Amino acid sequence: MRIGVMIFPTDRAMAPDDLAREVEARGFASLYVPEHTHIPVDHSPYPAGGELPDMYKRTLDPFVALSAAAAVTTQLRLGTGICLVAQHHPIDLAKQVASLDHLSGGRVDFGIGYGWDVPETEHHGVAFADRRAFVHESLSAMKALWTEDEASYAGEHVSFAPSYAWPKPVQDPYPPVLLGAALGPKAKAALVAHCDGWMPIGGRGLKDAIPEVRAALEEAGRDPDAFLFHVYGSKPDVDQVRHFGELGVQQTSFWLPPAGRDEVIPALDAYARLAEAVA
Repeated sequence: MRIGVMIFPTDRAMAPDDLAREVEARGFASLYVPEHTHIPVDHSPYPAGGELPDMYKRTLDPFVALSAAAAVTTQLRLGTGICLVAQHHPIDLAKQVASLDHLSGGRVDFGIGYGWDVPETEHHGVAFADRRAFVHESLSAMKALWTEDEASYAGEHVSFAPSYAWPKPVQDPYPPVLLGAALGPKAKAALVAHCDGWMPIGGRGLKDAIPEVRAALEEAGRDPDAFLFHVYGSKPDVDQVRHFGELGVQQTSFWLPPAGRDEVIPALDAYARLAEAVA
């Protein structure tokens, strides 16, 4: 079981480069960061209920934050958890992901999702109802840019004529694409068609969900043993982490507080002790 950490990197939190050094020094597998380009004043209700936490409004750009982390580490996996693909043009996003993979020596995990905030998505010119289709087309277009010398794409939402785009990712054929979404018919179809892994939040219901995803992969002719199951934001509990491993989960990540060193370092140390207990 690989254990990583995740944090909302904000202008008030521990700096990503400082944090990354400490994370790698403790032997964690990965550092993941979420994304919100902005938060409209008239935003959708917070999915967890109550007031939207301030960290959502102050989040650093994930690729800038992860670039800072990459510059001071050598082994740490660097992940988006999650990148809101519908809020990017796929040509720009493909360049950002490939550049980070190039500069980090092939250490990027490309966690993606659809988003929950209606006006946040629509401020980017994408109708909320179309966001899944936009994301899927974007992924197909980005994979072409990552793998072909002269890439083109023609879809309903994304299109461009034959184009050159370097650098190519270091990872072959490209960084693993992990979907962060609740499992339903649409998400399961997207996992099979577009993704290399699944990042369920919290880990509830995995006893039934993982066999369901594995069966769908097998039915599509894909090897389920090559697919990554990563529980995102799981409870830092030794028994639960061991249970996830028994279910076939290969990786889990714990939330760090979006705060300064005085709060983050004790949390890191506690998680490091947990990781030792699980090993």
